[in-house]
Amino acid sequence: MIGVFDSGCGGLSVLKEIVRLLPDEEYIYLADNAHCPYGEKSPEYITDRCREITRLLMSKGADIIVVACNTATAAAINTVRGEFDIKFIGMEPAVKPAALGTRTGVIGVLATAGTLKGSKYLASKGNYEDGCRIVEHVGEGFVELVEAGKLSGPETEATVKRSLTPLLDAGADTIVLGCTHYPFLLPTMQKIANVRFIDPAPAVARHLVYVMVQEGLLGERQATKALATVVASEEARALGQELPPVPRPKIELIATGDPSGLEALFETVFVG
Repeated sequence: MIGVFDSGCGGLSVLKEIVRLLPDEEYIYLADNAHCPYGEKSPEYITDRCREITRLLMSKGADIIVVACNTATAAAINTVRGEFDIKFIGMEPAVKPAALGTRTGVIGVLATAGTLKGSKYLASKGNYEDGCRIVEHVGEGFVELVEAGKLSGPETEATVKRSLTPLLDAGADTIVLGCTHYPFLLPTMQKIANVRFIDPAPAVARHLVYVMVQEGLLGERQATKALATVVASEEARALGQELPPVPRPKIELIATGDPSGLEALFETVFVG
């Protein structure tokens, strides 16, 4: 069983890409929405939450855990990896593909304050900032919009525009989405800005498949099927084609707070 958790329902954007590759697996998803957002909370607070969530997911039979939250990955993944006998997959800042693909030499990074201060992001940034200019901005109000199910409309457009404008004014032609909530606002972002946006979720899903094969958690047939899906999906993305809908997985959904927002967004992400 694959365990996935986030501060709220944003991690469903990662779960979607995982299920696209591994539709036959069983899942458990936990939204820690009683404690959301994580962005302004201390690393110690977030680490304690990750410990508690890990214990719960393991007690329910998770064989591997995806920390589908950039802020939690930055604050806690090294600690929980040292404390628990289970493999963790975290979120990686997608600075590299942005830096390699920019034409203006300026890339933007939209993320929470916690992610922008995290060692993983700072190390990745340090590897590429000599070759390009990296402009950062917190997606102010983005998490709250997604948690409330406000994915479009005048309020959403105004909120998104406020955080995109500094990046666009700086000349960014590529923007990294550094929070798993943000892809749900991508249609609004694309309406405002004609630039390339990078969502790291597909890369995280591919890495999960690789680790599961290495750990003996995925059979040859499932791995071959996942690889074929990766190839087909990458070809479709390269051609700008819409990907097929993702089927509803075998899953247990858990929310530490009101589950209605999680359940509603889940129904829009998966079909059947």
